[in-house]
Amino acid sequence: MVNWVQVANKQVVHRLAKRAGLRRHAVKVDDAGAVMTIWVPKHKLPAADEEQRRKKKNVQRGCSRLSVVLLHGFASDGILTWALQVGALAKHYDVYVPDLLFFGGSTSPAPGRSPGFQSECVVAALRRLGVERCAVVGFSYGGFVAFRMAEAHPGLVHSVVATGSLAAMTASTSDAILRRFGAASWANVLLPDNRIQIL
Repeated sequence: MVNWVQVANKQVVHRLAKRAGLRRHAVKVDDAGAVMTIWVPKHKLPAADEEQRRKKKNVQRGCSRLSVVLLHGFASDGILTWALQVGALAKHYDVYVPDLLFFGGSTSPAPGRSPGFQSECVVAALRRLGVERCAVVGFSYGGFVAFRMAEAHPGLVHSVVATGSLAAMTASTSDAILRRFGAASWANVLLPDNRIQIL
């Protein structure tokens, strides 16, 4: 059965992104088959042929804007989280909105699931798109990924803005949060088996 509310919502969200000048683009981030879906400024999309490259070069001359990368939290994909912000931000910045791996259209056959693995994949995708310096904004889980990006790639990450996030999840912090929720693991909190486990 089709969830028409979800379909309509996605159509509205994608339309907002396109009005802001963003286009959805898949980027191969490694040789193992990881692919990250990213909403990219349309003038920054890789050119398909030589004539497009020349046109793109002419458009980009004299255009030096800070790139802003918006990272979503655990419960959603990138553009759904940031749809209401991209229009205002795209007027002043080159906005990139990735779907972190295993969210939205991003996939990987690799077993990695950590914020460090996510950050390396985001960095690889940004580099393939020609991003040399950026500010990273992370919400919730995206904040963990943003801090890892800044820690591992200070030449790329100009600054970090994080909201609803911790700088790092230590074992003691994790244990305290799990005790508070009465859960044995993060899988029980984030991926419940049944409706009774939903906290």
